[in-house]
Amino acid sequence: MGTHKERFKVVPAVYVIFQRDGKVLLLKRANTGYMDGLYSLPAGHVDGDEPAVLAAVREAQEEVAVTLTRDSLRLVHVMHRQADISDRDGKHERIDLFFEVTDWPGKPTNNEPNKCSELRWTAIADLPDNMVPEVKVVLEKVAAGEVYSDYNFPDSSDL
Repeated sequence: MGTHKERFKVVPAVYVIFQRDGKVLLLKRANTGYMDGLYSLPAGHVDGDEPAVLAAVREAQEEVAVTLTRDSLRLVHVMHRQADISDRDGKHERIDLFFEVTDWPGKPTNNEPNKCSELRWTAIADLPDNMVPEVKVVLEKVAAGEVYSDYNFPDSSDL
């Protein structure tokens, strides 16, 4: 028997793009130790033993108290990115799945004020400068109809 090489792993994450009247819902990160003070989307890791689309349903409920269904979400973008050594988890790669929802019950509210200091609706054409960089890139690519990008590799499409 030869030596067994450990298979390469990536970390999957999901993001929810709440889109209404040409605007998207942004949340401002706070007290997380990662990208605090920057705007992002409702998002989180896929925990395992759950399909990514249901992870997106779970994150929308946890972060903005909106109950979605898998059928209300549409996959609109996939980003493969390299997190650099300054990331809290060290250098690794991620696959980020961006799901869009355009119809939902109720009104999104800040369900995690300990991790989020603000919710705001913003036009994609007028995104704030203080955004998580890769999220800003993706929102612009989604608006342009692009469904895939890579980010932070030496020959990435984000350059």
